[in-house]
Formats: sequence, C-alpha cells, structure tokens
Amino acid sequence: MKIVLPALLAVALGASAAAAAPAPAPQGDVARGKAAFLRVGCYTCHGYEGQGVPGKKIAPNPLAYPAFANFVRTSPGEMPTFTPKVLPDQDLADIYAYLRSKPASPNPAMIPLLQEVGR
Repeated sequence: MKIVLPALLAVALGASAAAAAPAPAPQGDVARGKAAFLRVGCYTCHGYEGQGVPGKKIAPNPLAYPAFANFVRTSPGEMPTFTPKVLPDQDLADIYAYLRSKPASPNPAMIPLLQEVGR
C-alpha cells in the first residue's frame, strides 16, 4: 500500500501536467494565411497587420493556438463565428502562421523621428 499511493500520485500529476501543456499549433503557410486573412475579412476589424482597431490586436503574439481556434469557432462577442465550413482548419492554421510571422512593434524610444518631436 505504501508503494501504490506514491505511484498513483505520480501518474495523476504527470497526466495533469500533460493535459495543462498547450497543444502545438498545426503547420501553417504564411502566404496562404495572409490571403485567407484578407479573403475572410479579418482585416476589417483587426487591421491588415493584425494590429487591431476597431477589433482586438491579434499579432504578432496571438493567443495559444487551441484558444485562438476555439475563439474563432465559438466567439461569444461581436466577432462572427467561423465554422470549419466557412474557414477550414488548414486556413485557420495558415492565418495563425501569418499572425505569428508579423514582427513586434519597435520600441518608440528607438525611433529617431519620435525623439526629435519633443525637442
């Protein structure tokens, strides 16, 4: 009995840790993702670069893929839901790859023109 309890505990902890680890994003194609982002109309709310306004900023660091896919499929807010019939899983993975490919915004302190404005 003394050996069984620690073994069961180890198995339970290992299973919960594995369940908590986010699933990796499926392989996506950046160029096809940009095309799908434009075709489906994501840019109308999220901007051409995913920068937001009037919608949420979604690039360059979108939600983890499982949360991103779930939100796109079941959006409870103003955003329309996109079923797999409208936006196939591969298109969704491609859009995710496109959003992740966007570079981070530069630090405003490193932009010379902005430094000159305050002088």
